[in-house]
Amino acid sequence: MLNSAAVMGFEKSSKCSTRFTVLGDAKNYGVLRCVPNFREDLLGVQMESLELIFVSMREALEEFSGIAKGLSKVLRDTNQMVRGGLAFNAKQLQLQVGILPTIADCLGGLQTLSDMHQAEYALKSSIISLLTWKSSSSEIAAMRQLLVDQPNIPKDEVQSIFDIIFADEIC
Repeated sequence: MLNSAAVMGFEKSSKCSTRFTVLGDAKNYGVLRCVPNFREDLLGVQMESLELIFVSMREALEEFSGIAKGLSKVLRDTNQMVRGGLAFNAKQLQLQVGILPTIADCLGGLQTLSDMHQAEYALKSSIISLLTWKSSSSEIAAMRQLLVDQPNIPKDEVQSIFDIIFADEIC
């Protein structure tokens, strides 16, 4: 959902950028050139629309940041509990009872999910921070393509990690 919001924001901002070029050229107004401040007002409204799009994209990015930070906190707390508070030894971390995953498997899966979310957030944050109202439509299109092609966390990889962690509930 958050990735869709970011991509949609890029599409909208690209359209606004294209309109800036057209709206900035006085020859495109014909008889409307006679209307006082028409061109400036139209450009102002377009600028406001673009700013709202940027705000929406930043809000989606903040939400994604919260998810990434939440996963990092869960991982940190879990590692502290396993390694610090409960003081498991290496053998206990590898102990497996039936089909249940080992503690090490769970920690590894959680580490993988956390790392993937951190990397995805860093990429999205970098791309969105490059976007300005002065960005050309070709620059926006290139950034949008990066956002679309960015390494999304594959659902099957996430699912396989959850399958390991929740193996007892699946059976």
